[in-house]
Parts: sequence; C-alpha cells; structure tokens
Amino acid sequence: MGKYFGTDGFRGEANENLTADQAYKVGRFLGWYYGEMRRRNGNDTAPRIVIGKDTRRSSYMFEYSLVGGLTASGADAYLLHVTTTPSVAYVARVDEFDCGIMISASHNPYYDNGIKLINSQGEKMDEETILLIEDYIDDKLEVFGKKWDKLPFAHKDRIGCTVDYVSGRNRYIGYLISLGMYSFRGVKVGLDCANGSSWNIAKSVFDALGATTYVINAEPNGTNINTNAGSTHIEGLQKLVVEKGLDVGFAYDGDADRCLCVDEKGDVITGDHILYIYGRYMKERGKLLTNTVVTTVMSNFGLYKAFDEIGIDYVKTAVGDKYVYEYMIKNGCRIGGEQSGHIIFSKYASTGDGILTSLKMMEVMMARKKKMSELAAPLTIYPQVLVNVRVKDKALAQNDEDVQSMVKAVTEKLGDTGRILVRESGTEPLIRVMVEAESHEICQTYVDEVIDVIHAKGHASE
Repeated sequence: MGKYFGTDGFRGEANENLTADQAYKVGRFLGWYYGEMRRRNGNDTAPRIVIGKDTRRSSYMFEYSLVGGLTASGADAYLLHVTTTPSVAYVARVDEFDCGIMISASHNPYYDNGIKLINSQGEKMDEETILLIEDYIDDKLEVFGKKWDKLPFAHKDRIGCTVDYVSGRNRYIGYLISLGMYSFRGVKVGLDCANGSSWNIAKSVFDALGATTYVINAEPNGTNINTNAGSTHIEGLQKLVVEKGLDVGFAYDGDADRCLCVDEKGDVITGDHILYIYGRYMKERGKLLTNTVVTTVMSNFGLYKAFDEIGIDYVKTAVGDKYVYEYMIKNGCRIGGEQSGHIIFSKYASTGDGILTSLKMMEVMMARKKKMSELAAPLTIYPQVLVNVRVKDKALAQNDEDVQSMVKAVTEKLGDTGRILVRESGTEPLIRVMVEAESHEICQTYVDEVIDVIHAKGHASE
C-alpha cells in the first residue's frame, strides 16, 4: 500500500488530506506519462483519458483539477460526468483509453472524496504506476532512466482538450440492458441509489427490462450521498419493500460498485448470500469454472459450511475487491466478492458492479421461479459483530503485543465455534475488530475485550 493510494485509490477528506493541488498533480503526471509511453512506442498522438465522478460537491473541484493537469500535459480528457465506477472501467476497456479516473469516496461521507485509477483493461491501476504518481507528488520522480525535477508542459496545438463523452455512459447502460436474459414485467423492484452515482442509471436499466420500479434516495444535492441511504444504511429500503409489498430490493453505495439486496420479507441479503445464490446457480448449470468461489477473510463461517454441503470449493483473499479480482484472473475463476456487496462476475466485468449484481440476482429469481428468501434459505449466517475503532496509527495498534495477546486469547476461547479477525482499514484510519460466534452476546463480549485493550494502550484517537 502506498503513501497516498490505499486499496481503493487516493482517499481522504476534501481539501484536508486530499487537495485540489494533489489532484492537479495526478492529472499532470498521468497526461505526461501516457504521452511519453506513446512516444516511446512510436505513437505521436495525444493520450486519451476518461473521467467519471459521483455526486459529491467536491467531485466537480477534483474533476476540474484533474482535467487541468491532464490537458496541461497534452492529454485529452473525456468526461462521462456523474456515473458509476464500473461504467468508467467498462468504457476505459471497450473504447481503448490509456486509463480511466473515477472521482469518488464510495460509501464514505460526502465530505470525503477519492481518486480511483483504472488501467486500459478496465482493471485497478498497477502498483508500479501508482508509486510513480506518489513520487511525483513528493517531488522525487525517477523514471525512464532519469530524475524529473519538473514535468514539461504541452504547448500550442499539443495542449489537450476536453470532450463531452456522455455517449460512453449511455453505451454502458445499453450493455447492462443487453445482459438481461428475462423480462422483469410484473416484478416489483425497489432501488436505493444512495443519492449517488446510480441515481440516473439504475432505474433506466430496470425500466427497460420491464420491471415496476420504486426508487428512493435518487435526489443528490452534493451533500446527501450515503446519508442514511444505500447499502451502508439499508433500513430505508427494507421499509420500502415491506410497505409497498415489493418482490425484491437492491441498495447501491455511492459509486455503485457494490450491491446488497432485501428479500420480499424485508430481510437483508448480504454479499455472502449473493455469492452462495449465484455460485450455486452457476454450479447447477455447469458454468462454475474451477468449481471455486473467491471470498475474502471477512466472509461468514456459514457461507463456507453451505458451500461444503453442495460441493463448491472456495478460497479466501485479503479484504479488497482488488485482491479478489487478481486471484480470479490468475486462476480462471468466474465469481468472487466481499460480504459488503462488491461482487465480481469476471465474464461480464473487470470490477465490482452493483447494478450488474442486481441484474444477476434477478436472473436467478426468474430462472428458478423462486422468491429471494427461498434462494437464500439454505445459508445460515453466524452472528457477527464488527466494530471500527478510529486510531492514531493503524500499524502500531494492529501490532501492539498486548492487542495481539488478547486476540490470541479470544481465538483460543472460541476454538472451532467461531473466529476473530482484527485488521486495518485500507481506506480510513480504522482498526476493524470482528467476531463470529454462536450468539450475538458472545461476539460482543469478545469484541469489547479487544477494543478495551486498544483504548487502554492509548491507540484510540477518540
């Protein structure tokens, strides 16, 4: 993990630890670097970089800063405007851009923002390039066999231009619609758009496929993204589904790369449920290549027990859809994801895609002619308590001997009846303490024991 870029991009509070100046420098580097790469390959044309953003007020500031840096370095910036992270990945890949940029802090509060970088294959940017960007931000760039104190500016007709590229977003919407194998006519669907990127996309897709849609949190104002809305605050969607008698509901996060569901009873269907339901559906049709579903260490005990019962293999990666995708591509796996709702269908996308995930869950419902609750019923989820502790230094808190001793003690007490996981957040100054056990009370007791040690040792920042 780099100094500025974590597992999911360069993220922080707008104009605090992620500034317009830094965004400008990211643009300056990318515009120059891809131009230089082109020139060294005998191509003298301007690099093409596509940009999308979510609905945060600061997204416009960062978009303009990035565009200023890109065009000053001679790159052409193609603007998708407000759109989803997976749409940027799709457009970067199919329209052969040098790279893509998504301005979003995903599920974080509105005052945070982030810069996610996507390569020409629609995948998260490689670590080597990210480290070069960080070196440039810190004025110590060394690449192509020399040290660069300053990057050259483009001049005259070499200065880059901006291109309104809303057509790319529309093509992505068309792609999603083309994946609908069944008509949704007669199905009542709830959509929670988190006042974020999916607000002007999700309903269009479901309407085109014939669903009767009920939409909440699709009125972004720049400061209400994720506020008591979306996949991290799913209570509103649960209420909508029950009150309106809907067949199913889908909740997205701020940039719509994740999706959680609500069944017709109002119960939450997590990412683990989605992996089980679609993994089983693929196996039944002989489509589960390698017979393996890729999970992370955060997936529930119950998921693995359910997979064992139906003969599906599984692996566990580090937390982060980046690591899930890397394993999938390396080993030829077709489905993987996280409990939080980042689900990757590698045949159709190179990143988690919330709207695609909801379409795939609709497909199983339609194909099996079952309610969502029936599809999820064979999976028993162990009670789980996850508490985030804001700390001064993640590494110090994580590696503290007394914290580690308490974690070991809890592990021994749980034995084979549960598990504990203590890990650093990849995007925030948090230590995440999670326990799964046979009852909620046991989980809470053991979580509290670890948190008490973190506070006693002075690691907590609040």
